Amino acid sequence: MGRDKEQTRQRLIEAVGMALSEEGFQGLGVNAVARIAGVDKVLIYRYFGGLPELMEAYGRSQAFWPSREEVLGQEEEAIRALPKEERIEAVLLGLLDALRQRPQTIEVLAWEAVQQSPLTAMLAERREAWSREILEDLFADAGTEDRPLLAMASLLVAGFQYLLIRARRGTVYGGIALDTEAGWAEVGDAIRRACRTG
Repeated sequence: MGRDKEQTRQRLIEAVGMALSEEGFQGLGVNAVARIAGVDKVLIYRYFGGLPELMEAYGRSQAFWPSREEVLGQEEEAIRALPKEERIEAVLLGLLDALRQRPQTIEVLAWEAVQQSPLTAMLAERREAWSREILEDLFADAGTEDRPLLAMASLLVAGFQYLLIRARRGTVYGGIALDTEAGWAEVGDAIRRACRTG
């Protein structure tokens, strides 16, 4: 694939995120994405086949969701050797840090909460696939007795995603200053405590 073609593909993928964060899923279409990317809409069909395939590429990209390498760092083998509670803690804290670096993703999650469509379902499935991959790889030794621990992890992810969405417009939630590093350090400490006592 030529360099120009790859750059255009990347611009289109990034334009999906911009369109979603600005206008939500209702405003997403080939015209909006092409306009934001600064290219002719025919390139969406040529390079991806259509909007659903472009959305799939966006959902797989690190522009939308962090890679496992970003979440786990260079220490994946060391994390795999930890007790389950500490593995969960490492994944959750890594995911929180990675999502804090993605304001566009947080906007998309906020829109997704109020606009359901096949496109929102596609992005939700990409996140679920990511979670399943992590669970199958890092928690292959988990048994039925670990279900409460894994359910707690899901609740913590839902909780900090809500706080990230909330932080877009508000500064305080439950006494936690979401517009400060100290506030997010409190969230991290709460995750650690929950994992260690879970």
